[in-house]
Amino acid sequence: MPKAFLVLDDGRIFEGKSWAAQGITFGEAVFATGMTGYQETLTDPSYHKQVVIMTAPHIGNTGVNLADNESSKIWVAGFAVRNPSTIVSNWRSEGSLEDELIAQGIVCIQGVDTRAITRHLRKRGAMRVGIFSGQELSREEMVIEVRKSGAMSGAFLVADVSTPKTYIVKAKGEKKLTVVALDLGIKSATPRSLAERGVEVHVMPYNSTVEDILAAKPDGVFISNGPGDPSTMDFVVEIVRQLLESRMPIFGICFGHQILGRALGFSTYKLQFGHRGINQPVMDRTTKKVEITAHNHGFALTAPLEGVFTTVYGHGEVTHVSLNDNVIEGLQLLDAPAFSVQYHPEAGAGPHDAAYLFDRFIELMEKNPVNH
Repeated sequence: MPKAFLVLDDGRIFEGKSWAAQGITFGEAVFATGMTGYQETLTDPSYHKQVVIMTAPHIGNTGVNLADNESSKIWVAGFAVRNPSTIVSNWRSEGSLEDELIAQGIVCIQGVDTRAITRHLRKRGAMRVGIFSGQELSREEMVIEVRKSGAMSGAFLVADVSTPKTYIVKAKGEKKLTVVALDLGIKSATPRSLAERGVEVHVMPYNSTVEDILAAKPDGVFISNGPGDPSTMDFVVEIVRQLLESRMPIFGICFGHQILGRALGFSTYKLQFGHRGINQPVMDRTTKKVEITAHNHGFALTAPLEGVFTTVYGHGEVTHVSLNDNVIEGLQLLDAPAFSVQYHPEAGAGPHDAAYLFDRFIELMEKNPVNH
């Protein structure tokens, strides 16, 4: 196997071996802490333009299968693992992870100490990175190329991942409600989770207008997860403000949480290294329960942590906080039907502590019927 190098923009270089596709790729260096669910991570559109470093040392054991894909393709810019599995052992497997990465041209590196890389990123912060696999460049040349690549701050990436046209996911069983989901990089598990609860979901492009949304006669609007910097999303923020004025029930997750926060007048900021992976503890202040949750975000909201805040749409409060670093993980309006969380209640491959939030959204829509 040819040599491969993971090169950070601060000049740190980790040497390993080529794995999957060879070539050169660039992105933001992020680490994910899941011991399972690597396929869901790879196919999550929120990881667009990111090189994912897996902290779990052994990746690929269970292969891949079509059912676990969160979208139609692998979105990560690159993938770094310590020990890729040489065999696949799972009754649901339809192929090996390496074969799928090769088929989709994903440049990867193996044999690097991914936990050492993670410790470096925790200390120095998320940064640009390149993987150079089977390429003959000097160390100085590789660092220069990485520093020429684009940064995540200020990146507008939603247009790359959003659906080009509306599609409908039918309710399972009796249809109870209709929801428009603004696709900013939605995972397939989200409309599936709503459909299982009797909701018909109209998944619409990110640049849909209020008129487009209302034409579907929804009982509520869902704002999805997605990649990039929330400060670039002025168009969608304005759409959400118009929906808030009409008292449309709204539920946002991840990127959608940040957009709802911006619509309420709050700002966002870049986290030092973000929250990605599973087993992230979050306190639901409305129930006092601690949820073990799945995250994928590098930005967060600035809002008052304590007490009630005031917006042009009425009063609100922070409902969820991270128990690791006190980052705001959820908020709700008290005088309008809108709430959001920073994490993933639909999380595959788990955990599922937060699945109740879809039921909370349905209850919100039932209590606040929309006049069309």
